[in-house]
Amino acid sequence: MQHFTQAEIRYIEDCYEDFIKELRNKFDSERLTRIEKAFRFANAAHEGTRRKSGEPYIIHPIAVAKIVAKEIGLGATSIVAAILHDVVEDTEYRVSDIENMFGDKVAKIVDGLTKLSVDLDSRQALTLKKMLMTLSEDVRVVLIKIADRLHNMQTLESMPANKKTKIAGETLFLYVPLAQRLGLYTIKTELEELSFKYKHPEEYNQI
Repeated sequence: MQHFTQAEIRYIEDCYEDFIKELRNKFDSERLTRIEKAFRFANAAHEGTRRKSGEPYIIHPIAVAKIVAKEIGLGATSIVAAILHDVVEDTEYRVSDIENMFGDKVAKIVDGLTKLSVDLDSRQALTLKKMLMTLSEDVRVVLIKIADRLHNMQTLESMPANKKTKIAGETLFLYVPLAQRLGLYTIKTELEELSFKYKHPEEYNQI
């Protein structure tokens, strides 16, 4: 495992500080403490892990939590779940660990998000069905999943070309209709534009 440089550690703290600054007027100290605890836990869990772009992995969950808080307007439980959304999938921790530390509600959302992280090749229809069924159970799972996809689309540049096309196609097929159905019109438009950019780069550049 690679350790982060001092500059990277500072960058992580700055990104988190930027994010939390906007929440201070919105939440009481108890909720802010829960969000801080989630960040510290996720930061330690993802320690030394990087995204394809090379930046520390934890920047992604912070960005997803920011979309969840600012653009979708969800509460502290969803923000905590967004910060923790990749911990079970990408680290040694289990859903039971999340439940012990952050309670049943957060654990259920994280579990829902982990189960939705299937490779969509042959199972797109099944996944769509699964997502829509989850909708009735806890809409927060789908809302955080859409925020996760939005940030992945915003940072798709560092992916290989075939991956870009696949993810863009998947976004148009699955996430754009979901965002539309849930009334997230700004996010829907951005997802459509980003999908177009990576699916049809030449036409996009002409426009």
